[in-house]
Amino acid sequence: MAISELLAAGVHGYRARKRRKKLPWLYAKTPGHQPWRSNAAGLVAHVHASHAADQALNRHLAVCAASATLATVGVLVYPPVGLLSVPGIIYVAVPIVHETYRELQDEGKVSMTMVYSMMILGSLALGRYVAMSLAAGLRLFSQKLLLRTEDRSRQSLIHVLGEQPRYVWLLREQREIHMPLEALQVGDIVVVRAGETVPVDGTIAEGMASIDQRVLTGESQPVERGIGDQVFASTTVLSGKIGISVEKAGQDTAAAQIAEVLNRTADFRSSVQLWAQTISDKSALLVLTLSAVTLPFFGPVSALSLLYASFGYDLRITAPLSALNFLRLASRRGVLIKDGRALEVLHNVDIIIFDKTGTLTLEQPRVGKIYACCGLSANAVLTYAAAAEYRQTHPIARAILQEAARRHIHVPGLDEATYAIGYGIRVHVANHTVRVGSARFMELEHIPIPPDLQTLQHQGQAQGYSYVYVALGERLGGVIELHATVRPEARGILQALQQRHLELYVISGDQEEPTRKLAHELGLAHYVANALPENKAALIERLQSEGKKVCFVGDGINDAIALKQADVSLSLRGAATVATDTAQMILMDQTLHRLDQVFELARQLKANMCFT
Repeated sequence: MAISELLAAGVHGYRARKRRKKLPWLYAKTPGHQPWRSNAAGLVAHVHASHAADQALNRHLAVCAASATLATVGVLVYPPVGLLSVPGIIYVAVPIVHETYRELQDEGKVSMTMVYSMMILGSLALGRYVAMSLAAGLRLFSQKLLLRTEDRSRQSLIHVLGEQPRYVWLLREQREIHMPLEALQVGDIVVVRAGETVPVDGTIAEGMASIDQRVLTGESQPVERGIGDQVFASTTVLSGKIGISVEKAGQDTAAAQIAEVLNRTADFRSSVQLWAQTISDKSALLVLTLSAVTLPFFGPVSALSLLYASFGYDLRITAPLSALNFLRLASRRGVLIKDGRALEVLHNVDIIIFDKTGTLTLEQPRVGKIYACCGLSANAVLTYAAAAEYRQTHPIARAILQEAARRHIHVPGLDEATYAIGYGIRVHVANHTVRVGSARFMELEHIPIPPDLQTLQHQGQAQGYSYVYVALGERLGGVIELHATVRPEARGILQALQQRHLELYVISGDQEEPTRKLAHELGLAHYVANALPENKAALIERLQSEGKKVCFVGDGINDAIALKQADVSLSLRGAATVATDTAQMILMDQTLHRLDQVFELARQLKANMCFT
């Protein structure tokens, strides 16, 4: 069988049962009791088929080893033993000859596979069993290396879909029932608490919450959602408790629809051919011609030697090994490269597109200005805010607490351990009722906001700022302004990349003004704001249609489609799981410090490949 046919094997029987056992929600039923036909089914099958192909390669390698041993014994000890290696050589040769026939019949092309086939037939005819066994073994080993790198890129999509919770809390007759996700019906009320992942798309029927939608929409700050607002699967409730009326579940959710796009684009990278494979295939016809011309003048041994000496044959084997050496070098420098071909393609990149939130900026904002009123000082406003947020772990709370620590502010304890969470927090500190939250929370708590602070909020939001309001008793005490934090290393790294004559873009789901401001601050000439996930991929596709090679650096489910569309994709460890798994390269120190070094490694690899 050809390797391509082996890849189609191994997807039935017990493997199907294992898939259902491992990821049951993929094969559950929709709320209407129709089968949820998993968008991942094809990917799951392909991953298991790749595993079957890997096992087949292992069997062939074992046969090659046995044949080489028998052939060697025949040469050194007892010649008839060498004949026992022939069945093994033929067993390994069948898929190679079959692939040659398929290429000639279906594609009408001559590649290095034809050279291999002629080597096999010539070796068998001349009794060169040792050489043939070793040559076939080396070829299979190189195929195994390439198969492994391809398989890793596909495994990521299984992990993307596997992040869905398997069980949910269903509200029924004022009781919460723990039940499987697949048993949900449209209209059911699902309860989600702080720290939990939203399992469905739907509308909030009760409660209020602060929700992190960054992995889905790219928004840099958590959003506040209340009764009547929509929420989406795969987002995270940071604070509060909500009851969600189920509208979509399983493959119908927004996150699963993005996964379906990933499924359709799963073969994109397979069109990127290894440089070594392309060169060797182009040389095949020349090698065969030279061998044919040599045969009548110098005999079959010389003709066969030309086939063995083909530089394309050596290149097919040494190129992956050379690439692996550079992968090890990269790992020592804190760069995980999951697809060995990515480092080669990186050398030809013309454009780098950076996602804004989580890539050029940090997840956690920083405190900018503090506006105090009603006789309070800025430090007093910060003190009350820090006391209220002391037990919270979301990015805004961490920013407030970090600023309080920087100012050496003592954070008082709470008089009461219970507090209400919605669009904000209500606590008791030093016999005072302190409310900390958004403008909407202040409105719900009947705390008036002065007109000048309302104007301040409108102007600041246009700049990409967000605001936290602090009330003491029944009066507003002040406002804390939060700014996005640019990565401290970003400016230097971007300048180094520009010196390599690379064109840089920043793209974001945020508004126009904060995106433009960041681009100007970092010296970038190109920026795109208000970008949905499909917009990011469309931009990359447009640039590719102009003949450009594109590297995308991003994180989050909203970046996953763009990561797959790009010629080279890169993410940071600690980014959303989907990005870490989808990206071809990961910067393990969670910063951009190593990015320029990655491009230098790509340059060195290209020089090494040319030398090889």
